[in-house]
Amino acid sequence: MSRNDTVREVAERLSIADVIGEYVALKRSGSNFLGLCPFHGEKTPSFNVNPAREIFHCFGCGAGGDIFSFVMKIEGISFPEALRKLAARAGVTLDERPLSDAEKKQRAERDQQREIMLLTANRYRELLTRHPEGATARAYLQQREVTPEVAAAYGLGYASAARDSTVQLLRSKGLSLELAAQLGIIRKGERGWYDLLHNRLIFPIRDQQGQPIGFAGRVLDAGLPKYINSPESPLYHKSSVLFGIDLALRDIRQNGTALIVEGYFDHLALYQAGIRNALATCGTALTEGHIGLLKKHAQRVCLLFDGDNAGRKATVRAMELCLEQSLPVYVLSLPQGDDPDTFLLNHGADEFLKRLELAKPAFEQFLHWLLAKTPADSVDHKVRLMDEIVPRFQRIKDPVERDLYQKEICRLLGVDLSAFRRRLSGQQAGSVQNRQQPTAGVAASAQAPRDTTQETLLGLLAGYPDARREIVGIPLTQLFDQQYLPLAQALLEVAEQTPEMPPWPELLARLEYEEQKSLVARLLVQDQHLADIDWRTALRHCLKRQEQARSRELRQIAQRLATLPEDSDEYQELIKSADLLRNRKSAL
Repeated sequence: MSRNDTVREVAERLSIADVIGEYVALKRSGSNFLGLCPFHGEKTPSFNVNPAREIFHCFGCGAGGDIFSFVMKIEGISFPEALRKLAARAGVTLDERPLSDAEKKQRAERDQQREIMLLTANRYRELLTRHPEGATARAYLQQREVTPEVAAAYGLGYASAARDSTVQLLRSKGLSLELAAQLGIIRKGERGWYDLLHNRLIFPIRDQQGQPIGFAGRVLDAGLPKYINSPESPLYHKSSVLFGIDLALRDIRQNGTALIVEGYFDHLALYQAGIRNALATCGTALTEGHIGLLKKHAQRVCLLFDGDNAGRKATVRAMELCLEQSLPVYVLSLPQGDDPDTFLLNHGADEFLKRLELAKPAFEQFLHWLLAKTPADSVDHKVRLMDEIVPRFQRIKDPVERDLYQKEICRLLGVDLSAFRRRLSGQQAGSVQNRQQPTAGVAASAQAPRDTTQETLLGLLAGYPDARREIVGIPLTQLFDQQYLPLAQALLEVAEQTPEMPPWPELLARLEYEEQKSLVARLLVQDQHLADIDWRTALRHCLKRQEQARSRELRQIAQRLATLPEDSDEYQELIKSADLLRNRKSAL
């Protein structure tokens, strides 16, 4: 049985309402089930499950897809893992091809490395909680007012002062020291094997399922370095893991906000205070991978880094990454000299939450810091400020936000709006093209605004075979932009195999990006308005609206061209965009 057949059989054997019902309290609402979305906080149910079409969609946060998408998102696992989990539930045997000798060896080594990590984490935990050697670490936690319950939630441990404690443990269990060395928990020197961490308080670094993949060790005195962190390993990839993610995911989905702090104890203090939507960097800067991970689970990010120069630089860099991926980003400020641990100790959780509610947009905070350092009191200063501002401003995707910040920047700097726009013009050619014709399927699907005309056309393609035959006579590239084009192409491919009604699970399985699956789920949940309509009239109206939209865009481009020099890059890009629009308009 092929993989597609297996996916289809699993979906057919399971009820999506039953599976989702184990995570969400669902109530029947017409042909759908309705409940509170598990992926964001809401008081009024907007989470819909359609059992007939085997899809779900939340009208609050936009999450949507099929049974596999739901399990992947709620469990934080990959598609193969979700397929295995659901296949076991459905009683479907997966026909996995036989592994080669090299693959068998690799799997065996990975299994043993996970065993090594779990054994080591349990040993650290035992030394802290039951062994006389852990008394100093226990006293340190008591001094920091860390409760035993919170220490247990994190799996905190203690690394023995003996330099080969872990080495001896692994040897006694017959486990490979070479594989342990790949994980970075032991090393080999001139005198033989020795532990990376010793006489330190241990913070296990865990994946989304709570499995240990690395460790951070803190000294219990004034020694340096204060922290030693596990290196990159086959299990631990720093750019895709944030400390505390296994403890925070549920609250991040419910709250909508991921609070990012720098220190392990900062995270621990927040957790102990009942603030459970926090994550911490593992001794490294935020990366694109981290932002991509956050975007899967959070609607916004709030940064709380140190207030020194290094902390501000880290905040600005994180802001840039968030803006690039269109993830709303805010900055929470604490009084000078305070970190979350000391602030909570002195002021309590309620006062912290008040400050969190007052967090400023990161770009606004960036402008404040910039002007505090370099006042806009001279031409030279204004030019230098523009050089700092423009590259960051260009990362803002939302057109309304861009327009408002343009005006605010000009007000703060005391410059004319047209002057600021001229400053931008050298960097706008690429952005104009991207706005007219996005090239990245996932970015287009995630960020482009809704187009009801194109969505209606998709509905006609899906529900009316006669309309489908009429529409395919027009090149799809003339009807759909990059947000909707992959959906239209996949839908037609499936429809050719099942002309009467495309099997929605198979269509969803063909789509590459979760954003596309969410869009299809939304269309299917709310396409009742297309039932029993005159498809010819609907199609005619859609084509007419598209022709009118092309005409409006051409007029806007003509107005902009009138203000630009003909030798500018933006002028040439707009000419290309105009030609493209004319071609699309003539094809309708």
